[in-house]
Amino acid sequence: MRTLSEIDTTSKRATRGAGFPWGIAEEVGKNMRLLELFGLSGIKNLNKFLKDYKEKEFQKITLISETNKTNKYPFCPITLGTNFIDQINLLDKKINIKVSNVAFPILFLPFVSRASEIIGKRIFLKIEEKEFLLNLNQSIYSNYLKNEILEVCNTINISFIENNNSFNENEWKELYKLSEDTFVEETESLKIGAAGAGLTDND
Repeated sequence: MRTLSEIDTTSKRATRGAGFPWGIAEEVGKNMRLLELFGLSGIKNLNKFLKDYKEKEFQKITLISETNKTNKYPFCPITLGTNFIDQINLLDKKINIKVSNVAFPILFLPFVSRASEIIGKRIFLKIEEKEFLLNLNQSIYSNYLKNEILEVCNTINISFIENNNSFNENEWKELYKLSEDTFVEETESLKIGAAGAGLTDND
């Protein structure tokens, strides 16, 4: 089994060899480490994408808006991902983002996961019927775990989840009440010990 370090290094070098700048290649290396760690088919998709990248045309995107379409060539997932991270502090103000016609969308996924950590919010992403909940770059919950190549998808939908407690105020108060049983009642001996505890006067 290949180590995550091997996956990172080889992916980075392969991406650079395909013509991407070193900076972007380093980001791709981190992404492949992340995808393989979460059991998603990163290497398989990257390998096919880099082969196609030398032979086919892909649409680049600079400014991401709420609706993003390309009529001729599919969007490059690497360019889309790097710009998504660069613009994330503006994009999370939008209700929903839709991107049509994306090549190898699995390669876009780790960029969104990392963006979730940057803004401190969970992000819900749908690649057609495949759902992914990206939790601050700590975990990916999904209904899709197949080890296959997704060469293109018609639509990606992205929505940002506001941070809310999963419990109500009454439940919190009840739990806090139980925690009070661990509090130690203050006594005179504790007060004396707390004031300069552990110190001795040698004069």
